Amino acid sequence: MKITDIRARLVKAQAGRTWVFVEIDTDEGITGVGEATNSGGGGAIMVARAIEVLRNDLPGTDFSEGLIGQDPSHIERIWQQVYRRFGALGSRGFPTAVLSGIDAALWDIKGKALGKPVYDLLGGPLRESIPLYTHVAHPDDPVAAAKHARQLVDEGYVALKTDPYSAEMGSQHRRYLSGQISAAGAQMGLDVMTAIREEVGPDIQLMIDAHGNFDVPTAIDMINRMEPINLMWFEEPCQPESLDALKQVREHTSTPLCVGERKYTRFDFLPILQERVVNFIMPDICWTGGISETRKIAILAETFYIPISPHDASGPLNVIEGAHVMMSTPNIYRLEFGRAALEGYNNCLTEPLDVRDGNLYLSDKPGLGYDLDIDFIEAHPDPAWVALGGG
Repeated sequence: MKITDIRARLVKAQAGRTWVFVEIDTDEGITGVGEATNSGGGGAIMVARAIEVLRNDLPGTDFSEGLIGQDPSHIERIWQQVYRRFGALGSRGFPTAVLSGIDAALWDIKGKALGKPVYDLLGGPLRESIPLYTHVAHPDDPVAAAKHARQLVDEGYVALKTDPYSAEMGSQHRRYLSGQISAAGAQMGLDVMTAIREEVGPDIQLMIDAHGNFDVPTAIDMINRMEPINLMWFEEPCQPESLDALKQVREHTSTPLCVGERKYTRFDFLPILQERVVNFIMPDICWTGGISETRKIAILAETFYIPISPHDASGPLNVIEGAHVMMSTPNIYRLEFGRAALEGYNNCLTEPLDVRDGNLYLSDKPGLGYDLDIDFIEAHPDPAWVALGGG
């Protein structure tokens, strides 16, 4: 079997970010699909352009082997080839986002060729379904947030997350400046979480995502204020670059911490685990190198007895790919799931996701088990991509 083509499809399935899907065709008529969605800043278009570059060889250029003509079953070799190709730029981050969609599509091809679900190729299922957590809306309104939390619990979700500081700090997402919050913003965060806790009771697991918006003293203050809430975790208290900052936060707080959506590959996760600064990790399968690398990160975390909870803030294949890896992973906490995005997810698929009582039940069909609805995707292209001649 040989790869005959590779392409990116950029779709606006709903308001908000663009989802980037990757398709890889073969000479045996099997097409694999994956996701390489990147968040903000024109990243989706950059990823798509890079995928176009990877189609063919660049004559006379070092490390420039293209994918067309290669055997798609050689997943690890192709992973290493693409990863090392961009070593002078820094292989972790943008290159691993590009690689993620390719890697997942190759696993999809292998599963389809062998007539097996991807999770069977990863060792087989350890569980019948994947437990999920989802998000509470209205973080600027304690009453509305508590009401929405109750609705989610009534649907069967027993683990909920929100960013109760986003009314003030949302404008600083990926625009980090001072890392500080006003007294009113800090109080709003506490009021929102208190209202949610009072509404859902002590048995529902609650988490906070701070999106890395705080400096060290502010993070410590915000975390310690939340002690009465009994959080499952406080996520990304500081920006992801500094391990020393995270160590300071860890030394002055007792609430469990979670990081990892902006860490890439096992090489980034190893020092976090060795320094014992977190209680959970959350790699994003669309950013860290795909199914192959997420599986390796999960095995690494297992040796430290640290649970993994994949970050899912993109499209439907982001969720599906993560679920396949988690099916054969013992040290799972939960899979992140955008309940509010479910309609958009299903619009992009030829059959809907099976979500029941806060759990995802995967298809047992070969490969990833789901096909993209190309008619819907072609009818909802990303306008910026079209304007640049893509698609």
